[in-house]
Amino acid sequence: MVSLLRVIAAILATAALAGCAAAPREERAEAPAPQAVVNAPYRLASGDRLRILVFGQNDLTNSYNVDSSGAVSMPLIGRLPAQGLTTAELERMVAARLRQGYIRDPSVSIEVEDFRPFFILGAVCSAGRYPFISGMTVQQAVAVAGGFAPRAFETSVDITRTVDGRTTTFAAPLAYPVRPGDTITVGSGLF
Repeated sequence: MVSLLRVIAAILATAALAGCAAAPREERAEAPAPQAVVNAPYRLASGDRLRILVFGQNDLTNSYNVDSSGAVSMPLIGRLPAQGLTTAELERMVAARLRQGYIRDPSVSIEVEDFRPFFILGAVCSAGRYPFISGMTVQQAVAVAGGFAPRAFETSVDITRTVDGRTTTFAAPLAYPVRPGDTITVGSGLF
């Protein structure tokens, strides 16, 4: 009788553990990864570092950070909202502000000096924050984080990305392009 109770307890424990295990990646119902828009203009956000050149104005030409509120602060013209703008849109805004009593016909050029970092979490050897490199794929991001940890799902990951001001999470294959500010989560199974 005692051994029958032990067998039943072992079966129930195994069933409970199996229910807690994550379903294999292929069995999960998830939205497909959005089409990667390779030629889409880059949108600025907090954490980007910009090189702003005002031709003929060495005192204004410098590197500027997009701060935590999404703004850039420059001498003479103060704070300008940069969150969600392209570099061309911000160039026009800086030139317009400089035209308002400071420089007659300013010529402004802006380039992204350093992109905001991406984050990688979950079943990798060294989860954390890493500098973005243009053209990076999920597989390269995992390599930067030391590779997959044991029991990691090695066919796809979850990416959390802000698109048009809305945060979305989707499953993506290893060849999917990473964008600055992405959070990559590598899942794993219990067994």
